[in-house]
Amino acid sequence: MNFIAKGLLRIMGWKLIFPPDNPKKSVICVAPHTSNADFFVGKLYYSSIGRKASFMMKKELFFFPLGFFLKAVGGIPIDRSRKGEVVNTMVSLFQKRDVFSVAITPEGTRKPVEVWKSGFYRIALQAGVPIQLARIDFAQKEVGIFATFYPTGNEEADVCYIRSLYSSKQAKYPQNFIEYTNNND
Repeated sequence: MNFIAKGLLRIMGWKLIFPPDNPKKSVICVAPHTSNADFFVGKLYYSSIGRKASFMMKKELFFFPLGFFLKAVGGIPIDRSRKGEVVNTMVSLFQKRDVFSVAITPEGTRKPVEVWKSGFYRIALQAGVPIQLARIDFAQKEVGIFATFYPTGNEEADVCYIRSLYSSKQAKYPQNFIEYTNNND
């Protein structure tokens, strides 16, 4: 499968960014997220490097027959009305598995948002796993994991730093990504 995925990405003109390391467990922070195409390019990328990554999606999309497909490709249904439970559920999955990665778009939507959801950070911190930083750069046609970040426990500073590494220029729809600006400067 990785040969096919790599070939498809190359045919579409994408250059691969190879991860600096390959931890057995990680939260993959994917940004900017402004298009449904992000999902397909991201799944092809991860397959192309011979890895499997799960992803969280609202449970409403797991209806028959789509639900079977989503679960087969790594989908984890999430009940967004029970916000506190999402982190606990994901931490539990990390504890039960020897190898597990989950891709999360911290914006939580394809629309512009001022504040990222912090669940990706809290999951990584509580599960004791690194955050792999991934981008799908439509301007440069580059996709991949460009860094590995280890949470320090200072959520605000860490999330601000992570956000600062992403640019609206990378998004398929730049107007839908709000870049981080440090208003304290």
